[in-house]
Amino acid sequence: MSSAKHEVAQKNEDGAVNAQNENNVNTTGDADEIITLDDVVNAGAENGTPEQNTETPDSGTATVTVASDEDITSATGVPAEESAPEQASAEETPEATEPAAGKQDTTPEKAPEPKVEEKEENGFDGLGLPDRTLEAVRKIGYESPSPIQTQTIPLLMEGRDVVGLAQTGTGKTAAFALPILSRIDPSVKAPQALVLAPTRELALQVADAFQGFADHIGNRISILPIYGGQAYGVQLSGLRRGAQIVVGTPGRVIDHLQKGSLDISGLRYLVLDEADEMLNMGFQEDVERILADTPAEKQVALFSATMPNGIRRISKQYLNDPAEITVKSKTRTNTNITQRYLSVAHRNKIDALTRILEVTEIEAMIVFVRTKHETEEVAEKLRARGFSAAAINGDIAQAQRERTVDQLKDGRLDILVATDVAARGLDVDRISHVLNFDIPHDTESYVHRIGRTGRAGRSGEAILFVTPRERRMLKSIERATNAPLNEMDLPSVEEVNESRKAKFADSITTALEDKQVNLFRHLVKAYSEEHDVPLEDVAAALATQAQAGNDFLLKEQPKRERERFDRDRDRGDRGDRGGRFDRGDRPDRGERGGNARFDRSDKNLSVYRVAVGKRQHVRPGAIVGALANEGGLTSQDVGRITINVDHTLVELPKDLPREVWDKLSDTRISGQLIHLEHTPDAPIGRHSGGGFRGGDREDRGGRGGFRGGDREDRGGRGGFRGGDREDRGGRGGFRGGDREDRGGRGGFRH
Repeated sequence: MSSAKHEVAQKNEDGAVNAQNENNVNTTGDADEIITLDDVVNAGAENGTPEQNTETPDSGTATVTVASDEDITSATGVPAEESAPEQASAEETPEATEPAAGKQDTTPEKAPEPKVEEKEENGFDGLGLPDRTLEAVRKIGYESPSPIQTQTIPLLMEGRDVVGLAQTGTGKTAAFALPILSRIDPSVKAPQALVLAPTRELALQVADAFQGFADHIGNRISILPIYGGQAYGVQLSGLRRGAQIVVGTPGRVIDHLQKGSLDISGLRYLVLDEADEMLNMGFQEDVERILADTPAEKQVALFSATMPNGIRRISKQYLNDPAEITVKSKTRTNTNITQRYLSVAHRNKIDALTRILEVTEIEAMIVFVRTKHETEEVAEKLRARGFSAAAINGDIAQAQRERTVDQLKDGRLDILVATDVAARGLDVDRISHVLNFDIPHDTESYVHRIGRTGRAGRSGEAILFVTPRERRMLKSIERATNAPLNEMDLPSVEEVNESRKAKFADSITTALEDKQVNLFRHLVKAYSEEHDVPLEDVAAALATQAQAGNDFLLKEQPKRERERFDRDRDRGDRGDRGGRFDRGDRPDRGERGGNARFDRSDKNLSVYRVAVGKRQHVRPGAIVGALANEGGLTSQDVGRITINVDHTLVELPKDLPREVWDKLSDTRISGQLIHLEHTPDAPIGRHSGGGFRGGDREDRGGRGGFRGGDREDRGGRGGFRGGDREDRGGRGGFRGGDREDRGGRGGFRH
């Protein structure tokens, strides 16, 4: 650093004013590529100056290329390492020229410094977002914006209408969520922003993303998802309380508009997310009707993967001189990465992972999970089964994280269990496998995950665990990676045992080379002669001793457990019948009496506390639905439910598996974390006999089984049903959602 300062100072002493000016230009270019990309957008919108038009194409292309190359190679550490020296020199130049150039030149030389520091802190700093939003972005762990975010955020912050043409998995949600949250007025308790999404799954994901950003911004903005399959009561309550951001499906939004419960007369922002998908599903008329009801003065952002005539007509008719942004998805994986997936129920994931580890030649592996707590839990279970595993997450001190990564690099550690944030920038050549224990929320995260393997020209393998309900997401991943995802078989008991025998033989071969083998040879021989025991028996006894009481060979599962495992795995093949509740062997026509899985009269159930109640307008259907969808429980795992003012008591299995507990710890009902607690001594009311019924009088949808929802939610007899009037469609199974949700659970889109 001192030599660099001396060199620049020497130039200044020679009076190289032009060199100083040139340094200023280079400093700006090196330190803030985002600004030049903004210039590209402005130039494209005919708002830029001639100088911007001449400067920005190269710099704009360079920035997008960096982002795209990061997606293609998933080698996020390389661009950062290459740009670090440039940033350092940009910082040093003003400091060096200040003492040599004299007082007259000090003021202009310091002008670029804040930009250099902001760029160094976070790539979002040049996009026009306020400080509180930037701080939220840092807390979440975002480091650099994607191309769609880089080009869209400045325009939205300026108030421009935008048409964004981008594939799924490009970061569209943050591109419109951050500007909206930055410009919303928390004091106005009425809908200010409306986001339309084609499916309830996408609506929930977008609402969760908004909520995650809002929680870190801390300005108490209310976000409300409205979609079919959820009781109207929860949504009506949220609207009455003054939800400021509404995320909904077209069918349910129109229902609320017709009822007069949704007032969009004061709407300031409207987003059409995956507009082409909405048109493909037959909602063009609904979308245009909603657009016609919105105020003339509003900002509109339309995002679509393609630009069919219908989208172009909507853009021309309802958007005001929109800026059109095209970001082609170049997200691909290295050709040397093989991708496979295994369909497995959540409760069987640890066993499946163990079998894979036992039969696969692995140099090093990263296991990705969603929560910090789950990193510790999975790592602990793997260590208990004899594997060298450690956890890494944001709560672990940086020094310890560095030591853990060093252990992975030098071979002292074989398995790293990590969250997405903790593994960012991780570059370890010996990682041969990446296993997605939990499927990520978006395809971009998936691409970055599997990019941790296949480094330095090596081959790598990526394995994805999918539950039956998540199988529809596979197509989105294949589109994003431009590569096939092939289904793999769970290693059989025979394969596991053959692998154990082979490893046992290898361990003997290795031990024979140990220096202490001669000592133990004499000890074993002496014992054999003294006790008249064959040497084979002594060797077998020593091997048994090494097992520490554990079975050496894996045993076949009991037939009932094996059938349940296979049933859980195959449920995803049933198309749109909802998976978990499609149990053909379960009575669904009003049968009353005991529970096939848990006898509620015995002591197998215990009381748990959920931190939502009447104040949140929660109904039993929402409770059971959350427990089923997030925790993998069935309606037969749920006993009595008592809804109190600020909490709910519910009977669940007293031996609730830890992995189910972990899943439920992040579950939200009505937008609020449930904070599940085990309260076995809490009093709970009586339950009626036979099956569980929830909701008010109008919610009863037939005989037997669990039902919930409004009067429109009657869906036939038996099983769990919810949804709008349009969803009446058959008997049994789990159904819900607006018209657009027919056909099962769509994949994830972001």
